[in-house]
Amino acid sequence: QVQVVESGGGLVQPGGSLRLSCAASGRRFSVVATGWYRQAPGKQRELVARITSGGSTNYADSVKGRFTISRDNAKNTVYLQMNSLKPEDTAVYYCKFVGFGVEYWGQGTQVTVSS
Repeated sequence: QVQVVESGGGLVQPGGSLRLSCAASGRRFSVVATGWYRQAPGKQRELVARITSGGSTNYADSVKGRFTISRDNAKNTVYLQMNSLKPEDTAVYYCKFVGFGVEYWGQGTQVTVSS
């Protein structure tokens, strides 16, 4: 069994920064890619950023230049550095680890950007 846990969410003022962490533990598996997603109230879940096992990254247009995804393979942990946060970034942020034929989601962490 694999457990995925996100952390680092919270309340931040517009223009501020947060760093989210996502750690996978339990049964070992080969990670193909890891992604950060978010879901705002009344909206569909959307991809925010993704990093592959080879280190390739891609971002949603709305966060390019502000968010950075990175990983620590030794710790099986992925990070999302979020800068210049805007109120429209408010959402529950989820992490997903993808293996060969499997995927594991975390429970999410709330990010609220408000003055």
